[in-house]
Amino acid sequence: MNLCRVLGPVVASEKHPAFKGRKLLVVQPLDETGKETGKSFIAVDHTSSAGKGDQVLVLREGNGVRQILGDKSLPIRSLIVGVVDHVELTSTR
Repeated sequence: MNLCRVLGPVVASEKHPAFKGRKLLVVQPLDETGKETGKSFIAVDHTSSAGKGDQVLVLREGNGVRQILGDKSLPIRSLIVGVVDHVELTSTR
């Protein structure tokens, strides 16, 4: 799972049939402090109704995504599985 921030929607008039009717969002990975890290990527919003600026949890493993969506043939690798309300870091000391 990756913590990410939604940058905005992706609109495409032509796309793979697996993406038909699915909401696509550009997300930016975040580190444990909320700072941007790495490259942004496109993720499918499963049922979270995430929007621009939201922090989300993204599953980035194709087999897990296919299990959640119930279709072994889907070419979807990144799936938003939840909106994060709050992140609290605690010391392990």
